[in-house]
Amino acid sequence: MVYPREHECMRELRLLTQQHPWGFMGSSPDQMQFFSMLLKMTGAKTTLEVGVFTGYSLLATALALPDDGKVVALDKSREWYDLGRPFIEKAGVAHKVDFRAGDGIAVLDRMLLAGDGEENGEGKFDFAYVDADKQRYAAYHERVLRLVRVGGVVAYDNTLWGGSVAMPRDTPGSSDHDRVVRDIFVEFNAAVAADDRVEACLLPIADGVTLCRRVK
Repeated sequence: MVYPREHECMRELRLLTQQHPWGFMGSSPDQMQFFSMLLKMTGAKTTLEVGVFTGYSLLATALALPDDGKVVALDKSREWYDLGRPFIEKAGVAHKVDFRAGDGIAVLDRMLLAGDGEENGEGKFDFAYVDADKQRYAAYHERVLRLVRVGGVVAYDNTLWGGSVAMPRDTPGSSDHDRVVRDIFVEFNAAVAADDRVEACLLPIADGVTLCRRVK
């Protein structure tokens, strides 16, 4: 159901990403098909992406947006983004992409500053996707939620963390790193569920996707 409908440039980028030493960080095709449909259903025109890697999800977003749409994409590594840039250009959607290299928190803070010349400030985005360093999800949430308009949607990746959030912390086979990240997501998921600024839903797709609709 997914691969036959995958855009040719996305397929090429996915295959390239799989050869990368950090290829496991790439988003899954079924997840991106879902995001593509979600963006079209909600009529999103301006989106934000925190964590780009080689740009598979970025390309999916750019393809889903109308021709005058825009996705502002943040990542600490321009080198990784440059691997995927040729496929974005080949797909004819490079004009929709505004890539900004740098620390995610710092770039978001600049976007929130009044009077700094930014055209993308508070309440300007219809949709945001966060797939970056997990230790800072709570910090991203506070900033991204302000950047997304009321009624807009924020998606957080990896919130099931291999299902570990539903398992005992000392489950055999868990690494020290997995236990640390598992604890972060248990706390993050609980905080989002209790956040009265959003309606939240945790979807068991890929490695878990938490959708938040901003309500105030």
